[in-house]
Amino acid sequence: MLGWMAWTWPTALLFIGIFSAMGIITILEIRRPGGAERKGVLGLVTTRGDRLFISLLGTVYIFLAWLGLIGMPLWAPLGLSIAWGVFCFWKV
Repeated sequence: MLGWMAWTWPTALLFIGIFSAMGIITILEIRRPGGAERKGVLGLVTTRGDRLFISLLGTVYIFLAWLGLIGMPLWAPLGLSIAWGVFCFWKV
């Protein structure tokens, strides 16, 4: 049925993770409206959704830079991306 796209377990887990994060952000927004705005180290006033977007965008750049400069394996950029996400939600 979905033979037109190469669905693998890592691809499925990636999409499940992204949509789960969006669902959690939506639930948090419904429970506490306003997005928890704050001004972080970048000097931007961000909400939870902004911080999620910045962390996902940064993760993409980390992985692309790693693949372009070093190649496989991808465990190190995974750790860097997790650290970047924690930093974004903590300080940005």
